[in-house]
Amino acid sequence: MPEIILIVAFIAVLFVAIIPLLTRYKRCPSDKILVVYGKVGGGKSAHCHHGGAAFVWPVIQDYQYLDLTPLPIDIRLEGALSKQNIRVNTPSTFTVGISTEPGVMENAAERMLGLNMEHIKELAKDIIFGQMRVVIATMDIEEINADRDKLIANISMGVEVELKKVGLRLINVNVQDITDASGYIDALGQEAASKAIAEAKVKVAMADRDGEIGSAAMQRDKRISVAGANAEATQGENAALIEIANSDAQRRSQQAEAERHATAAEKVAEAKVLEEAYVSEQAAERQRAERDKASQHADIVVPAEIAKERQLVEADAEAEKTRRIQQGMADAVRAEKQAEADGIIFVKDAEASGIRAKLLAEAEGARAVLEAKAKGFEDLIKACMGPQGAQQMLVTELLPQLVQEQVKAISNLKIDKITVWDNGGGADGKTSTANFLSGMAGAVPPLHEIAKNVGVELPAYLGKLNEEPKETAKVSPEPQAAQPETEVNFGSGQI
Repeated sequence: MPEIILIVAFIAVLFVAIIPLLTRYKRCPSDKILVVYGKVGGGKSAHCHHGGAAFVWPVIQDYQYLDLTPLPIDIRLEGALSKQNIRVNTPSTFTVGISTEPGVMENAAERMLGLNMEHIKELAKDIIFGQMRVVIATMDIEEINADRDKLIANISMGVEVELKKVGLRLINVNVQDITDASGYIDALGQEAASKAIAEAKVKVAMADRDGEIGSAAMQRDKRISVAGANAEATQGENAALIEIANSDAQRRSQQAEAERHATAAEKVAEAKVLEEAYVSEQAAERQRAERDKASQHADIVVPAEIAKERQLVEADAEAEKTRRIQQGMADAVRAEKQAEADGIIFVKDAEASGIRAKLLAEAEGARAVLEAKAKGFEDLIKACMGPQGAQQMLVTELLPQLVQEQVKAISNLKIDKITVWDNGGGADGKTSTANFLSGMAGAVPPLHEIAKNVGVELPAYLGKLNEEPKETAKVSPEPQAAQPETEVNFGSGQI
């Protein structure tokens, strides 16, 4: 029984080990390339398989596929310079795909593994653009326009070499209509068409001339034969001399008339042939003049236009250079201004920090002063046995200052001159001047009033404020006599 368990366990372990190995045996479809990379040996970075299958070791190897689907690429090449420095437009369609050639497949595995079809298409498009410009630069306009096979062969040769470097191959090239900006190719086509038309017209004129000449010769031979037959018949039939003479005269007359008509017909035919020849030559000369004009246009106008375009390109380049220099200067000024702004911000931040620290210090100082005052007031209240004693102590200390403030109420009063009308007598024996001075002194605020205005109630031992109103003297409405003028001069101290 234990042996059976061991055998079953061994078979299970073997089955579990073989199944993953079998899944690592990869088959390659016909439209793909199997790329096995990792530790492949032989100094290579990858092994490529087109068709067949390969075993991919786990852990040390991995695999990917390269798609062999053809990629159509539209190349709209415009403004490519030919050997004659004439810009041509060569639209074409290329069909490329990943190569299955040994050695080239490895290039594709090294440079395009993991890329999608769009990335591969863009890579091939850039290579084809560059090679087409190189090929067109080595050919004349006449070769590009007339010999399409040579153009396609040169393009295929140049493009194929560059595509192999990245693992691609050129499948097909289709060059479409070739045009140029200067109209040189159109001028070549017009010249060829004009030449063919002129040659065709000359051949038609020659054929017409030969036909007219042959027809005139046949008419002449026919009339001569008829005239001979008529002459022989007349000689045999006329028996009499008169009839013979008349027959001869008639024969001569008819013969002369026939020769005249034949000569006129020949002259007319020759004149017509010459006229058509002259017309053909005139048309040929006109076409030749147009060809010379097109040639001069290509030799003079086209180089001038190319020079003009070159000057425009150089002017644009100079303008771009100037713009970039100005842009660099503007960037430098902007950077300098930004640095100044950063410096100002830094200084402002430092000043704000200093002001903040100063205000905090002043606040701490004021707080310390207030705390010290509060501590002092608390100790004063304790020393004076209560708030009432502390209040009396503070009022006693401030009493000289209060008296000084009361005296200052009129000390700074500046009066240059006061005029008082006084008759020298009064009801209580006082003069008006004396009443004025006593009233002026009484206008000084009392000590108790000053303390009351600041919210302090003075103690009783400093006296009380007399709140009883004084009796005001009744003023008689009767007019009084004019009183003498008394002058009070505070400036000199005289009254």
